Amino acid sequence: MTTNQLIATPALRSADQLFTLRNGNDMRLTISERGAALVSWWAPDRYGKVADVLLGYRDLAGYADNSAYFGAIIGRWANRIAQGRFMLDGAPVQATVNDRGNHLHGGDAGFHKAHWNLSASDAGVSLRLSSPDGDGGFPGKLDVQVHYRLDDEGRLTIDFEAVADAPTPVNLTAHPYFNLNGGSADVGDHMLQINADFYLETDPGGIPVGVAAVAGTPFDFRQPAAIGPRLGWPDAQIRLAGGFDHCYCVKPHAMGRTGPLREVARVVDPGSGRRLQVSTTEPGLQFYSGNSLDGVQGRAGRPYARHDGFCLEAHAYPDQLNGQCASAVILRPGQVYRQTTVYRLSLQS
Repeated sequence: MTTNQLIATPALRSADQLFTLRNGNDMRLTISERGAALVSWWAPDRYGKVADVLLGYRDLAGYADNSAYFGAIIGRWANRIAQGRFMLDGAPVQATVNDRGNHLHGGDAGFHKAHWNLSASDAGVSLRLSSPDGDGGFPGKLDVQVHYRLDDEGRLTIDFEAVADAPTPVNLTAHPYFNLNGGSADVGDHMLQINADFYLETDPGGIPVGVAAVAGTPFDFRQPAAIGPRLGWPDAQIRLAGGFDHCYCVKPHAMGRTGPLREVARVVDPGSGRRLQVSTTEPGLQFYSGNSLDGVQGRAGRPYARHDGFCLEAHAYPDQLNGQCASAVILRPGQVYRQTTVYRLSLQS
């Protein structure tokens, strides 16, 4: 049975409270009120050695700024909006810009920096946030709830809900960085599989410019392949991003708000035997290979290096507000935004 334990944080030099979910197999997951962030996930390897498979800061003070978005809930808009501009019911809207002239991950003062209100029960931990009208340039007041549950099978279920008092875009995601070897090396040896035939090519600013087939490219992870060798392929998109920072179409031709929960990716670290499976209701899965981690101060007082971690972020398509099916990402009064993403940690059999 999953048990919950509230823990204090004075030694981490932060006023933000931490909460630890612990399952019946002594797997531990720590969550912060700051950014509703996943701080640590302690899990055993095939030899029974327990290690933290998440990247994060040396102490909780780092999460007050969190320029790397370690573990945080992202909103109101995950990923990018070209120039931060879009039309909503015939009127132009200008969101804040913070990434090469584009809007990224809610802007500099997005949900990843906010102090969320935390409550806990035997069913898990819930965090709530009220985003005022005009927050990040977005119209309408938005009330958000994120619920975390960890079961004895190693499944972390993340349920998102939101309601608004005026039409507004909503596109939320979780942003954990994983390293399944516990940080003993980079993620180059990790074997990745993504269940997608297509991905979105981007311009130099990370804005999608078209849908491309993965076949014959380094983006083809339909069969498990090591991440490291693909980073060196002579591919224009890889060179442009300095690695992978692209959205896979894991629910092609169905760009509505949600679909059935289904497995879309899995990653295995051959050395430790740890396996991560990702399931989601969302149409897009952003694979990011930690291209900008160089110099970010992390655990044990040392800076991270490029490709020390990876992200698999489930959400709507980047810049969908300026493309097809923009209406699918607009939340209107009386509607409820819902999505579910599940990360499952286990051992390869």
